[in-house]
Parts: sequence; C-alpha cells; structure tokens
Amino acid sequence: MNSRKIRIFSIIMLGLLYFSSLQGQENKYWVFFSDKDGTTFNPMEYFDAKAIERRLIHGLNLNDISDYPVRKDYVKEIEKEVNKTGYSSRWFNAVSVIATEMQIHNISKFPFVIDIQEQIIHTELCESLAPNVAPNSNIELANKQMELMQSELFSKNNITGKGVRVAIFDGGFPEVDTHKAFEHVRKNNRIIKTWNFCNNKEFVYGYNSHGLSVMSNICGIYEGTQLGLATEAEFLLARTEVNTEPFAEEEWWLAAAEWADKNGAHVINSSLGYTYHRYFPEQMDGKTSLVARAANMAAAKGIIVVNAMGNDGTNSWKAVGTPADADSVLSVGGIDPFTEYKINFSSFGPTVDGRLKPNVTNSGHAAVAKKKDKLGNAHGTSFASPLTCGFVACALQTMPETKAMDMIRKIEKSGNLYPYYDYAHGYGIPQSSFFTKENKTTSEKQFDFIFQNDSLIVSLLPEETNNNTELNKKSDKFLYYHIMLPDGKLFKYGLISVSESEPLKLDLNEVPDNVTVRVLYKQYLKEWKNIK
Repeated sequence: MNSRKIRIFSIIMLGLLYFSSLQGQENKYWVFFSDKDGTTFNPMEYFDAKAIERRLIHGLNLNDISDYPVRKDYVKEIEKEVNKTGYSSRWFNAVSVIATEMQIHNISKFPFVIDIQEQIIHTELCESLAPNVAPNSNIELANKQMELMQSELFSKNNITGKGVRVAIFDGGFPEVDTHKAFEHVRKNNRIIKTWNFCNNKEFVYGYNSHGLSVMSNICGIYEGTQLGLATEAEFLLARTEVNTEPFAEEEWWLAAAEWADKNGAHVINSSLGYTYHRYFPEQMDGKTSLVARAANMAAAKGIIVVNAMGNDGTNSWKAVGTPADADSVLSVGGIDPFTEYKINFSSFGPTVDGRLKPNVTNSGHAAVAKKKDKLGNAHGTSFASPLTCGFVACALQTMPETKAMDMIRKIEKSGNLYPYYDYAHGYGIPQSSFFTKENKTTSEKQFDFIFQNDSLIVSLLPEETNNNTELNKKSDKFLYYHIMLPDGKLFKYGLISVSESEPLKLDLNEVPDNVTVRVLYKQYLKEWKNIK
C-alpha cells in the first residue's frame, strides 16, 4: 500500500473512531428550555401552607414563572433523542439527561433548546478523618459545643426552633426513626416528610450514617445532654448522596431544594461540597456551578441555606467549595471548640471574586449521635454547619418575620468576633445574646496603638502585661488583626500568639492608602484608618 493510500486510510479510521466516540460515550447534562408557554400552575394546591407564608413574608409573587412546571411536550421530544431523562427543574426550566455527544449535538439544534451544560460529577460529604485529639469526654464536648453559642440564653428564654421547618440534605439517616437522640422529635411527629432522591422513594432511614450525626447537631438530645439547639424544630429529610453514583448528586441537590421549597422549609442544611473532582479554585465565584445557582435560587424563595465550607484547608485545594461559594449562602467554617481558633482542615475563603467566606464558624469537632443508639464524636465542617443551622432555626423563632438575607446579616453580626472578620474565621461563632437582647460583654481596654518610624505598633497596656502571669508561657492567647481595603476585601490578616508586650508591628509604607486596620484581643477591638 503506497503512502498516499495509507494517509487516506488513517484519516478514515480516525474519523470512524471519532464518530464512534460521539456515539458511545455517555455523560450527564442539563438541557435548558426557552419558555413555559401554555403551562398552568395553582400555588394554593402546589405549596405547603408554610411555603406560602414564607413567600408572603418575603413579598414574593405566588405565581412566579419559575415555579411553573416544565413543558411536557419539550421533555417528550428530548426523550426521543437521548438514552435517559431525569429530573425536570422548574426553577431553571431544564431537564437532566444522559446522552452521548452526538445526541447532545442533535438536540442542541432544537428551536426550544437554549443551552446545554454538562453536570458536575462528584461531591464530598464534609466529614474529616482527623484524629480525635481532644482528651475530653463526649459529654464534655457536647456541653462545650453548646456553650460556644451561649445555649443557656436560648434555653432560659424557651427558644428551641419551635415552628421552624428545617430541610437536611445528606447521604442517609439510619436509625433516626429509632435512635434515642431523636425520641423527642418522633414523639411529636416533627419529621414532616422524607424523600430518597437517589432511589425515588420515601424511605431514608438507612445508607450513610453521616446524616444521622448531622441531624443530631441540629436537634439531638442524648440522655438529657443537648447536641444541637433546635430541639423543637420540624424536619424534612432528603437523601441526595450516594457514594457509588458520582453523576447524580447535583441533580438530586437541586431536586431536593425545589422539594424543600414546596414543602415549606425555612432553612436548608447542606453538609457537602463540590471541589477538585470537577471544578478549579478559580471557579468558586458563586455562579459557575449549577448547585450554587440553585442555592441562590432557594435563597430568593426565602430559604436560608446553611452550607459547610469544606475540609480542604490542609490539601492543595484549600479554598471554599461550592455551593458554599454562593453569595446568598450562610457558609460555615470549623474551629477547635477548646481554643476557638480555626481547626486545621477547615477550608479558607474568600471566593475567587473576593467575597467573605466563611460567613461564620462553629465547632469542627462535635459530639454526635452514632449508630446502635450510641453517642460519639466526629470532625468536619459537616458538623459546624448543622450546629449553626440549629442556631439559625432558634434565631428565626425569635424573629419570624425576618427575611432570609436579613437574617444572614444578623447571624453575622451575632458572631463573637464582629465587626472583625477574616477568611479563616468569618465573623466568628454566632452568639445567642444578640437575639435574646442580653447585654453583650465588652472587654476592658487591652492595648493602645503607637505610631513610631512609619510603623503602627500594638502595645499591650502595662496592667495587661503585668497581670497576665501566663503571657510568657501560654501560646493559646491570640491577637487577631486584619487590613481591610475600601471595597471590604482583606489586604492581609493574621493571628499572632501573644508572648510579648508589643505583639504586632505594621510597616505603614507597605500598607495601601485608605485601608482600615482592626485589631482584636481578648474581646477588645480597636481600629485605625489611614484615609488619604
């Protein structure tokens, strides 16, 4: 065979191989439609009464087009062309499909198809395998995680999340229907609905025990010991994660969000994140992933979405995952409950476009319900998130007419570091005193600012230095500082172990103009602005 024939043969074979790959390789996609013309919708029949009440509080249109169903004729036309169709999203006017590239190419030409996007392929439950380093009992740990949020003030004022409906998205809820930690929930029939989106049925009381532990940090009581704040909240339990089904989680998360909206959820807890299996850190902008857009849509419907930051603080990713990157999500980082400083594995902010994440933090090491009616402990922002979710439910009980985004701002202001913040701790741990109107404890003056040779120096007061007998031998006394740019982004931040009388010195020649410097030490906060 001469060289010309060989080249022609090679080109033909490459073409056949390419055509074969188009025909045979399947992926999962969202197919977006152009309109909902001709569809009908009755909100009074579709929505739970609490969903309608939530919409009225937020001033939302009960006949919003985003709640209308997807056109069935469009879906039927797609079904003829692809291998399988899945969930049809009302919010995004789209249907999930499994198809080859050739099939996608063909349906892209349909006049009613306006966009096609490949779906995410993997998610992570935000539980860490960090070792149990705290030498404390599970009961002591449980008391500590409650104490961090000033639980005694909510208890004193009978604030328990009563009347607030919480949706939990997770990998399963084994023994929630029998475990002693939820006896008080079952006794009062406060598990309103369940749905297993992975298997398309109601049963969720099996599978991954992660959801069992997560739920306990929202509402659990174990032999008289409180594991979460919202002990009288109502629940919607959604199974959305399967370890062996990497293609479907995004679809199920979105389906669960629409289901939670329909069934009257006020709050969603999502202890999961999508990171390096599909995306890049530079895509953590709150609008690239469909799951982030779904979380923002839930917020637009008046639902507070509480999401774990992720556990990538010690690996190459480091950054926030999605949907915690979404602008309207209350994203929660993890702290060590016994030092109150960032726990090592908790992911860092900000988002790629510079927005503050995490918004707040909570205990990343928690006492949790375990299988076989036991109490154990676990690490991860998976547990910081539900602890905060329970706090949000209690806060909503005190201010039921508050809109979702207004409540997120209030949760931030309740943080024990506020108005200081950084990309490791956010505004700190939410404090119930903000919502019970208790007087916030203010620290006595701890330091002064001294200006010397173009430097800003933090100088501890002589009394502080003299009276602090542990100053030179303890390393767990930290000073927080940040340098904030005019747009609210941080130029720099840090924690300094205080071991001398002048723990911080900033060279002002290296600081941009018009910044705000904030320093926080022992709850005493002082700021300086170099306005030019």
